[in-house]
Amino acid sequence: MKAGTAVKERDTEQEAQQYKVFPILFAMLLSGFIGLFGETALNVALTPLMGLLQVGPTTIQWLTTGYLLVLGVLVPVSGLLLQWFTTRQLFTASLIFSIAGTLVAAMAPSFEILLVARVLQAVGTALLLPLMFNTILVIFPIEKRGAAMGLIGLVIMFAPASGPSIAGLILANFSWHWIFWISLPFFLISLVSGLMFLPNISKLTKPKIDVLSIILSTLGFGGIVYGFSSAGGHGESGGGWSSPVVIATLVVGAVSLLLFSIRQLRMKEAMMDLRAFRYPMFTIGLILIFIAMMMLLSSMLILPMYMQQGMAVSALTAGLVLLPGSLLNGFLSPVMGRLFDKFGPKWLVIIGLVIVAAALYMYTGINPGTSLGMIITLHIVMMIGISMIMMPAQTNGLNQLPPEYYPHGTAIMNTLQQVSGAIGTAVAVSILAAGQSSYLKGVTNPDSPEQKLAGFTSGVQNAFMFAMVLCLLGLAISFFVKRVKVGKHATKHVGH
Repeated sequence: MKAGTAVKERDTEQEAQQYKVFPILFAMLLSGFIGLFGETALNVALTPLMGLLQVGPTTIQWLTTGYLLVLGVLVPVSGLLLQWFTTRQLFTASLIFSIAGTLVAAMAPSFEILLVARVLQAVGTALLLPLMFNTILVIFPIEKRGAAMGLIGLVIMFAPASGPSIAGLILANFSWHWIFWISLPFFLISLVSGLMFLPNISKLTKPKIDVLSIILSTLGFGGIVYGFSSAGGHGESGGGWSSPVVIATLVVGAVSLLLFSIRQLRMKEAMMDLRAFRYPMFTIGLILIFIAMMMLLSSMLILPMYMQQGMAVSALTAGLVLLPGSLLNGFLSPVMGRLFDKFGPKWLVIIGLVIVAAALYMYTGINPGTSLGMIITLHIVMMIGISMIMMPAQTNGLNQLPPEYYPHGTAIMNTLQQVSGAIGTAVAVSILAAGQSSYLKGVTNPDSPEQKLAGFTSGVQNAFMFAMVLCLLGLAISFFVKRVKVGKHATKHVGH
């Protein structure tokens, strides 16, 4: 038996060396970039779209909420899909959904058709993200994974961040349909590249499909994402925490998640194997990513909102102010990957959290007189810090998992990233609103524009204070980070 295992391992290593790594990465990263770009590109267009499609703010918000909801529901099932379908099948299906959604959106005459297109796009992105992580884990040896994960980091951080800026430029010169027409050829190039060079790299175990697990996962993650998205919706579209729909979906979501977790731990072949949490670095990495995503996405919502409403700058200017930091973050991600391969995660993560905490502390003093130069500088500093946290925490965590846990680990990590985005933005908007109303209660003339602006400023400062507290919590946790030792034996004993 041992001799057979050794031969198998040697064959696997030889296969790993034969992968055409560059074209595989190109196909995955290009389609991932365009998919994630589409996630945020439409945000800038929501206000003009309300007039063009003749719908209200509550309805238009579904273009974002619907997209997040599909990701929240489908990404948890991805661990199962990775074990049932080949790499090529999943990649092709993902690109077909993305291309179909983009084409329908580019020609959409009405809100309903555009919403269907967004759902198709989200299915494509939900299939692609876990597949991308899983492929990297299989085709790269552990000592080179940092640099490869850094490239994924470039895509995951830079694509959504560049969406509003690029879309702002498109909207200044063309109709909103061009956001999708411009994306289409890139998806087609990715599909051709994938069909030419992508081999089947995952091992198919075809575990039993447990329908109850899928239902509980859908209700659980769907309920949480929808509940938080509705509670923290923009302006009038926010359902608020007291809304019966928000309370009901959050309760259903929480109860379903609890039942889902209990069921997964009791099953012999779990849909999403939560035993991955027995590996301490995976769990710590997950918590740090959760915190980093909450800080990032809440500030990406609050900053443009304040610049447009509090400082009276255009949507395009607000997008461009955030572009240098987002660009730098994307380009630094592979650099951090190489530093991680060389020095390990601990000090990168600790220094990153200190840098982010300092930037957020400065943001707590933001006011209408703050210069755009200052906001750009602080955003650049913050994004440098985020790049030092995300990739090292992610790679170190996944490195500790044995190969049979890769599909489950990537599914858990991608799911929590979607959930953290919904929670982070909802809580930030709620803190902003609460701070605004408590300020206005204490003034004699709450209806005057000066006091309204001061109240809004106070709410925004409170939202940044919340992000800073989160960051300090992450800093305390980061001292427990340890580098995962390279070598098969290193992961075997943990958690058994």
